[in-house]
Amino acid sequence: TDESRLSSVFCEKSQRLIDVQSFALAARYYSLSNLGLCTPLEELLEALRGERQERNGIKTDEFMNNKKSHEVQVMSELIDSIGSYYGIKQVIDIGSGKGYLSSFLSMHYNLKVYGIDSSNTNTHGAHERNRKLKKHWRVYESRARANLQSRKSEKVDDRTVKTEIKCESNTDEKPLNNNSSLQSQDQVTTQDSGVFTEIATSETSKQTEINLVAQTQSDENKLSENVLDVVNVLPADAVDIFPSSRCDCGELSEEEKARRKMASLQAKASKSSESNLYLPLTSYITAETELSDIITDLEDSIMVGLHTCGDLAPNTLRIFTAKPEIKAVCSVGCCYHLLSEQYENQEDCAEEVWGFPMCQYLKDEGWCCGRNARMSACLALERVAVGQMLPTESLFYRAVLQVIIEENYGVTKSDRHVGKVFSKSSSFLDYVRKSLKKLDLDDSQLSDSCIMDYYEKYKDRMNELEAFNMLKVVLAPCIEVLILLDRLCYLKEQDNIAWSGLVKLFDPVRSPRCYGVIALKKQSCP
Repeated sequence: TDESRLSSVFCEKSQRLIDVQSFALAARYYSLSNLGLCTPLEELLEALRGERQERNGIKTDEFMNNKKSHEVQVMSELIDSIGSYYGIKQVIDIGSGKGYLSSFLSMHYNLKVYGIDSSNTNTHGAHERNRKLKKHWRVYESRARANLQSRKSEKVDDRTVKTEIKCESNTDEKPLNNNSSLQSQDQVTTQDSGVFTEIATSETSKQTEINLVAQTQSDENKLSENVLDVVNVLPADAVDIFPSSRCDCGELSEEEKARRKMASLQAKASKSSESNLYLPLTSYITAETELSDIITDLEDSIMVGLHTCGDLAPNTLRIFTAKPEIKAVCSVGCCYHLLSEQYENQEDCAEEVWGFPMCQYLKDEGWCCGRNARMSACLALERVAVGQMLPTESLFYRAVLQVIIEENYGVTKSDRHVGKVFSKSSSFLDYVRKSLKKLDLDDSQLSDSCIMDYYEKYKDRMNELEAFNMLKVVLAPCIEVLILLDRLCYLKEQDNIAWSGLVKLFDPVRSPRCYGVIALKKQSCP
């Protein structure tokens, strides 16, 4: 039972940890990977695709880092499968950032994507990224053509060799046993006469030529489609789609010039109604956001969020359940420490919308994690397990800084944040002074010797701090399970959802927040 599993971990009187091994085993038992609650990604993709074939993938590591490339490749394939299942071409990317996922969905999967982010800087970054795609487009196009030509050559060589081998085997072929179940009409014919062999060889060569021509045309058509896909994600003036049609304008009549100008304007105007577009928008999203105010041509859509921060992940799920146009959702959250909690300060405000808890069961229980637990949920056990250790020294600096602030300034809580001061500091003394200034505290109150006395006092406890943080890492998956199951249970409580589940999308070493909350609405009868 749960009680017996934990009884040997903590002292009954003091509630202190007494058995580290049992603690680690109990934590592993309650991790999401051990509980068997996840739906395998491949099973979900297979169910969504049915008889449809998987699309050919495009490598994205040329314009994204390894982590982002991995995330975008996996998530975009799933979103495309959901879109094909429902017959949906519109995607709403919440917290889209600089548009890595949005632009790839538009470019490779021919989807119309609205990327919504609260930061105007990120929206500008998305436009800037499109500008860079424009700059490097010619090189990218040339490389794609070179790769296609290389594949054609390999296919020609491979088929020529196969044809020669088949011809040689046909001329030396011995009569087949009449009982053989592998006999074919062609094989029986070629054994009787050299004439039949020559005819068969000639027909094979002709068929090979026909197949090669058809394959070449097919490959060129695919390349043309890919080229247009990428062009359409760029700004309207980014690329001349039909450079071969250029000629000396002086040779054209005025009527022809006017006709071509009108055709060009019509082509640009029609772009707004095409499916394969990416439109970055700036807006702050809450659970009450009215999407139709932001997206004027809102239609049946898939709502996605790749590492939506804090309350944005649960609000994404709330919008999904409330808006009939949103037929599916795929949400991967992050930054659990920024979640708002209904019962953290023992305040029951029914009118407010909170990040945690979402489901009715935990609301009835008045469940609370607390900031420290949510901070722990952000840690990456799998990374630590492969040797990517925690930044012990920076954590030690931060812990001692907190003692200094409490004892000398009487501050226990602050809305200000130290941020990434450690990486910009040359020593502990430099770290403290920079941090105090950032927190708007007068560092002249403390002498250098006073600050260093704190360092000397606590430096021998650095190993103790490291051990404590390792215990937090071990416990992290259990806290993450609670947060994710709360979101899943919320979806299970809704009447309009056909299926919902947790799916492990990413490699947790490359992307620690690797679980997606996915749900599909019931399809209405025509």
